[in-house]
Amino acid sequence: MSDTTGTPTAEAKRKLLSRTQRRRLLRSVQYTVFAAAVIAFVIGADWGRLRNQFAQLDVVRQMFPDVITLALKNTVLYTLSGFAFGLVLGMIVALMRLSSVGPYRWLAAVYIEIFRGLPALLIFIFVGVAVPLAFPGTEIIGGTYGKVAFALGLVSAAYMAETIRAGIQAVPKGQIEAARSLGFSPARAMASIVLPQALRIVLPPLTNELVLLFKDSSLVLFLGVTLEERELSKFGRDLASTTANSTPILVAGLCYLLVTIPLSFIIRRMETRVQEAVK
Repeated sequence: MSDTTGTPTAEAKRKLLSRTQRRRLLRSVQYTVFAAAVIAFVIGADWGRLRNQFAQLDVVRQMFPDVITLALKNTVLYTLSGFAFGLVLGMIVALMRLSSVGPYRWLAAVYIEIFRGLPALLIFIFVGVAVPLAFPGTEIIGGTYGKVAFALGLVSAAYMAETIRAGIQAVPKGQIEAARSLGFSPARAMASIVLPQALRIVLPPLTNELVLLFKDSSLVLFLGVTLEERELSKFGRDLASTTANSTPILVAGLCYLLVTIPLSFIIRRMETRVQEAVK
């Protein structure tokens, strides 16, 4: 409410003040509940038992340097190989999805729906069991690394294909028309003009897919691995069973965070840069 001069009346000021007070009161209650929950956790937790189960320094010493030079290295290699295969396959599927040829579009759509709908665990089991039965001899191609790259690539390609397709469609059509007017063939215009811009747009979500693959690499244990092929999760679980202690699980989790937290920070920076470029 305001008078004829446009100045808020005393009644309106009182209502505004009471609204601000209610907002402050609600925020204070939220802070109080959060602080009470933290205090209850700190007081109620049995820190002695937690320390004995998750913070045994002698167990930590047993894990190094193998947890870095073996388990973390294998996890990174599995992730990068699966991401590379998935990126190539995803780009092909995305181009098929945008093709003017009907069967290509239908095949790409079926692939995307199937592999986005299936759990990654089932795909790993399929690659480890069904593929060698259907194609004898393929189990020796690339060994475990080849099977992991294939399984992770199949999982990630379906998601990457939709991401890349969205990036391609985000490139202004005027640029394609300009390239065609300069004599570029459709394939050359796509490779030289569209794809570089599309990849720049979709780089943050593609990097986020890399983080997801890094965690999904833990499913490699369902393919059957040797001691030298173990990744972080299996390495930690095996040592936890040997020592009857959960410290290796905690250390393995910290190793995952050692990679995923910097990647998440990079993703946020890239998203900010893309938004600034769009503006």
